[in-house]
Amino acid sequence: MSFTTSFTVDQAPRQVFDAFTDVRRWWSEDIEYSGDEFEYHYEEVHRCRIRITESVPGRKVSWLVLENHFDFTRDDTEWVGTTITFEIEEKDGKTEARFTHHGLVPEYECFDVCHKAWTFYVGTSLRDLITTGEGQPNRQSALPAELAR
Repeated sequence: MSFTTSFTVDQAPRQVFDAFTDVRRWWSEDIEYSGDEFEYHYEEVHRCRIRITESVPGRKVSWLVLENHFDFTRDDTEWVGTTITFEIEEKDGKTEARFTHHGLVPEYECFDVCHKAWTFYVGTSLRDLITTGEGQPNRQSALPAELAR
């Protein structure tokens, strides 16, 4: 039981990989890198630190959530220790992209909000970045209109 979403595009696997690994262009412009780790934050609502644990160009990316804080849950560490994978596979001349947040389960207090957010960021923003060259990331600590409270 984990959150998974996927989509298929006409672009080559390497283009899909390159778009996914450019997280500032589909998740948040406020992401800060330090070696193989990055920090995401949206105001005081959500902050997390993520380590890139695997990167196989054109095939797969894996992340490990090291730290997490939500201001809307009793247990703000719900993501800590979970992993996120992005797998890319060529099928019938198209590219399938599959995103899984392993350990993000319905029992988590954040699940509904996180489900909605990942569905937008991966299914809309990342897909748009791949197909049009423009994603819809958080812009300088502002949520896209579709996710505003």
